[in-house]
Amino acid sequence: MQICIFEDEKYSNFYPLSYTRPVYELVCGINTLREKIIRDISGVNVSLHCRKYLEETLKHQYPDVDINVINNNSCLFINGRVLASGHLAEIVLEDSEDCVYKSGDEIAAVKLSKENLTKINLNFTDTLSFESFPELPTKKVDVKLYNYLWEMITDNGSEIVKDIEHLRKTGYFISHLDDFSGVNFVNPDEIFIRQNVTVKPGVVIDATNGPVYIDDDVFIYPNAVIEGPVYIGKDSKIKIGASIYENVSIGSNCKIGGEVEGAIILPYTNKQHAGFIGHSYLGSWVNLGADTNCSDLKNNYSTIKVKLNNETIDTGTQFLGVIIGDHSKSAINTMFNTGTIVGISSNIFGAGFPEKFIPSFSWGGSDGLTTYELNKGIQTAKIVFGRRNKEFTNREEKLLETVFNLTKEERK
Repeated sequence: MQICIFEDEKYSNFYPLSYTRPVYELVCGINTLREKIIRDISGVNVSLHCRKYLEETLKHQYPDVDINVINNNSCLFINGRVLASGHLAEIVLEDSEDCVYKSGDEIAAVKLSKENLTKINLNFTDTLSFESFPELPTKKVDVKLYNYLWEMITDNGSEIVKDIEHLRKTGYFISHLDDFSGVNFVNPDEIFIRQNVTVKPGVVIDATNGPVYIDDDVFIYPNAVIEGPVYIGKDSKIKIGASIYENVSIGSNCKIGGEVEGAIILPYTNKQHAGFIGHSYLGSWVNLGADTNCSDLKNNYSTIKVKLNNETIDTGTQFLGVIIGDHSKSAINTMFNTGTIVGISSNIFGAGFPEKFIPSFSWGGSDGLTTYELNKGIQTAKIVFGRRNKEFTNREEKLLETVFNLTKEERK
């Protein structure tokens, strides 16, 4: 049995983050959706399906994984929007017959044997849907599928707790709280610290309301306060006096200061200075200037609406800050309104609130936006990569060029 984690037509609901990665590469809690699925259905060969322009990126990230190829006589296709919750394997592996597993009106998974596999064009299209599979018996399953990024923001705290609980079972943690002098650990049984971590005197780590997991080589400067549930990824730095509130996931190689609450921050992103970011999702290689702030609650406490894919969508939540795509930057004192979406490789600056939807490759702010030229965006990315001793390759350049072309209509 092989499993294939696939993308369906709803990948665009996760823009701008899904411009540069498949939906299943998005983080909720500590792990990506892909990692949770593989953890739940262990011991099988894994392949990944993605849009064609993301193939080279995935092949580089996972050189030993089949991309857009099935090399088995049977396959369990799993929707990459599925949130695996510890019992996915029991639900979809108990049946021996080919079957479509539906959650509500959506495909959660499809099991196909050799005969039915031959009916699928294995030169995969960019997305798979009901029409991609042969007619089969259906079975209702109680499986959650994400539809939008803000749902992942809402679930982030509970998913941190679940991911830490899984790691606790594996004996993954190496906690030596006695090694840190002048640090106040509250509810230390729920604080997990990996190897080569530095925690300076004056730091408070409070796990009263949820666990705190600090990964390898993290450096926490004096007088920072961290309230769980929180995850801090490898090689990240938490700056002096930072306030990290509950339900925050910080990826590897980030630099975080100021005030952060209820946010997911992907690797290599910097929010080093004062300013508030709450109930937000930041991509990779984002940099927020000093005193960048976002509103995450409307003054009238009504639910927040966003502009996405040329539609206005009521998120149904009272709390939502800013969603920012990879490689975007904000200048000092930038302000983002509730439910603002900033695309890929944009530069935002100036007084006042910019528009709530900022297309990819935009330059400007509340006084207006112009196109941030592709060659300038690539040159900036090369410099930023170099500052982290990484090479910005032709592969990354081609990906940005593709996104630039895909988002031309947005900028009109």
